[in-house]
Amino acid sequence: MSNRRFEVVYSQGSARGLFVLRDRETGVHYLLAKFGYSGGLTPLLGADGKPVITPPEPPVQGGKPQ
Repeated sequence: MSNRRFEVVYSQGSARGLFVLRDRETGVHYLLAKFGYSGGLTPLLGADGKPVITPPEPPVQGGKPQ
């Protein structure tokens, strides 16, 4: 596992486009829209209006999950 807090779980486009990020600590997904020098970030919501959350990864200690 990387020591980065966020991971890209979906991308559409490259220099500009849409990205779904997942917070490795909380499991919350975010939608990032990036277009040139502007963009926006918001929690990704499911059909029920609640944030999309997947279980966070367990902390890694000594290279092995606890």
